[in-house]
Amino acid sequence: MYRSSVIPPLRLVFLMWLSFSIQFYGYIDLGFLGILPRTVSGLIGILAAPLIHGSVSHLVSNTFPVLFLGSAVYIFYDRIATQVFFHGYFLTNVLVWVIGRPYYHIGASGLVYALASFLIFFGIFRRNFRSILISIIVLLIYGGLIYGIYPQDSFVSWESHLMGFIVGMGSAFGLSKIRKVYS
Repeated sequence: MYRSSVIPPLRLVFLMWLSFSIQFYGYIDLGFLGILPRTVSGLIGILAAPLIHGSVSHLVSNTFPVLFLGSAVYIFYDRIATQVFFHGYFLTNVLVWVIGRPYYHIGASGLVYALASFLIFFGIFRRNFRSILISIIVLLIYGGLIYGIYPQDSFVSWESHLMGFIVGMGSAFGLSKIRKVYS
């Protein structure tokens, strides 16, 4: 069970590292595959942006949270995990495409924020011991993410952070109404 829970996030991380390797060793800037809001060419970013990273530190800062939070979603909420992952990946990016500043948005941090927000708010909305405990643990580990949803650095896509946070909270609210979400 636990091994299979790591597979979907591990696949995404593999694609992130593969994309970065192609970019690094091929001397190709794949930033043009990011989300460029409100442009037709920027639509490709809805699919590609989470795979593209600007530096090794950017890639690493997204790798571990995607693995940890993604695995937690699949371990504790396997029946809805794919839906949560889908919302965090696609809905976040669609919203960034709609409201983002007119520059390329890259990286998987929108997904990270969606997963963390989901895990935190699901316990609040679900109100059972196990979900609340998971919420508290994620809040203790990733509570500092809240500062990333405020505009601070013009080179950081706070829009991705904010939209991921909102999508995660919305997913938690909507999916908390489903009776049986545990494995």
